[in-house]
Amino acid sequence: MKNIIYIFLISILPIIELRGAIPAGAALGVPFYYNYIAAIVGNLLPVPFILLFIPRILDFLARFKLFRPVVEWVRAKAHKHSGKIVKSDAHRTDATDAETVEEAPKKKRFDGVFLALLLFVMIPIPGTGAWTGALIASLFDLPKRRSFPAILLGVLGAGVIMCLASYGVVGFLKIFVSDGI
Repeated sequence: MKNIIYIFLISILPIIELRGAIPAGAALGVPFYYNYIAAIVGNLLPVPFILLFIPRILDFLARFKLFRPVVEWVRAKAHKHSGKIVKSDAHRTDATDAETVEEAPKKKRFDGVFLALLLFVMIPIPGTGAWTGALIASLFDLPKRRSFPAILLGVLGAGVIMCLASYGVVGFLKIFVSDGI
């Protein structure tokens, strides 16, 4: 149980996340299914807080003269890059009768960004995990209800990749084979 708590705590840390927690759990001899679950839960725990509170934290920091230039720079960078996404998807927008033309580009934009966010979070290298994915979703003002599932699926995929890398394909597939064989 102590090792599972270690895995959980390691997976909460930014940058390290489950990319470091799963190999640590494998090194500690934790069965991959316990390791996977503890790492997933720990890695996803901060995501809703990041999605909900980063914009508010930036608003708060912008009140102070010391932090205002940094906050304005971060927001300008995010706005500049999110504008590129909107422009690239704007020509493919199909507005239905129920949507206005203004609502359709944002909806269509996120359909493509959903997959990009999922794949970004799934890539098992430091700096591309749930923390960064949630920050990107917050800064680009992506819909939270659609961002969280993309991040969730990305974390689940990254967990599978890391388990395969840490335990080996044969060790990972033992769950599907009975012990009598």
